[in-house]
Amino acid sequence: MEISDKQIIQQEIDQVKEALWELSHKIHKNPELGFQEEQAVKWQTELLKQHGFHIQVPFAGLDTSYKATFAGKGKGPKIAFLAEYDALKGLGHACGHNLIAAMSVGAAIGLSKLIHKLDGEIIVLGCPGEEGGKGKVIMLNNGGFDDIDFAMMIHPATRNLIGRGGLASSVLDVEFFGKAAHSKEPAEGINALTAIINTFTGIDTVRQLWRDDSRINGIIVSGGTAPNIIPEYASARFTVRAKTSKYLLKMIEDIKKVTEAAGLITGARPNVKVGLVSTERYSNSVMGKTIQANMKELGIAMEYPPQGLAVGSSDFGNVSMTVPAIHEYLAIAPLSVKNHTKQMAEAAISKDADEVLIKGAKGLAMTGYDILYNEDLRDQIRFEFQKTITTLSSGQD
Repeated sequence: MEISDKQIIQQEIDQVKEALWELSHKIHKNPELGFQEEQAVKWQTELLKQHGFHIQVPFAGLDTSYKATFAGKGKGPKIAFLAEYDALKGLGHACGHNLIAAMSVGAAIGLSKLIHKLDGEIIVLGCPGEEGGKGKVIMLNNGGFDDIDFAMMIHPATRNLIGRGGLASSVLDVEFFGKAAHSKEPAEGINALTAIINTFTGIDTVRQLWRDDSRINGIIVSGGTAPNIIPEYASARFTVRAKTSKYLLKMIEDIKKVTEAAGLITGARPNVKVGLVSTERYSNSVMGKTIQANMKELGIAMEYPPQGLAVGSSDFGNVSMTVPAIHEYLAIAPLSVKNHTKQMAEAAISKDADEVLIKGAKGLAMTGYDILYNEDLRDQIRFEFQKTITTLSSGQD
């Protein structure tokens, strides 16, 4: 009995599962922070090179980004599997990026074994610095996604989900410059710390007028050097999130007005530095239903997020507004385990995670095969994407 192409993909990934587990475990045991992931890049690209991929590193202006390519029999769509591999400071791989990298590498290797029958190209994009560094935004700005037609990845989680969105976000650094003076003569100084405190108070006031799905959290980074000296410099850092990037920019403008008011009250000079913006995420539902069907064939039922499920933010949002893309989720731990915790880090190296890694790689590869093989499916995906982008350009938020 002749086996199908998708069965061949599954068999090919089974052939390299030991290498994929080794890759995942090495990345996990040797955590590297964003933009410092030299070993993780080396291990991924070595494995891909062994399977005939052409490697470009560094890539898109980042030393720890890479592009691995494998061309088909003729020109056609270019499908990118996105790899993340940076760790969290003090927590290691508590977000499971070791699994993301290994799944995308495994998917690309599995699909490459059939690419000689298909038009198009398989690509793995190594995306550093997701944890706060917005590596994909930098890569986008440097042309790293210019030739990509479709992008996909799977993130470890506590649920099997498709179609989960994400919030727009940015980091704001707020500084105030005052004048130092001894506390016995406070009138001689300008208190930069008071300006920072007034900024927090002002934000608490204006956020009562923001939408319920808006978020802001902040810390004081610098508040002076001694309690008996009026601080001449103080700073704070805020993470700002909103349902859309358009509304996020409104919030940022409100915060700037608050700092100006704090400056007028205290006499300190404000300075606001706005970091790169991660946009909201638009998961392509046609691609989502395709991977859902493939994962069902592999014994995993994926569902849409339950009503009211909280969402975070990621630089993948910017990718989803540039090309049709999916960022789906597979469970490696029970619901009681929270992301960015020691328990999630432990789950990311468990036997269950190893099994999910292989199934996730297969699901991604099978979905890539569907897109390369089925022109009608590609048209449906692109139609939905263009409809989304048209809605966004019309100014709706």
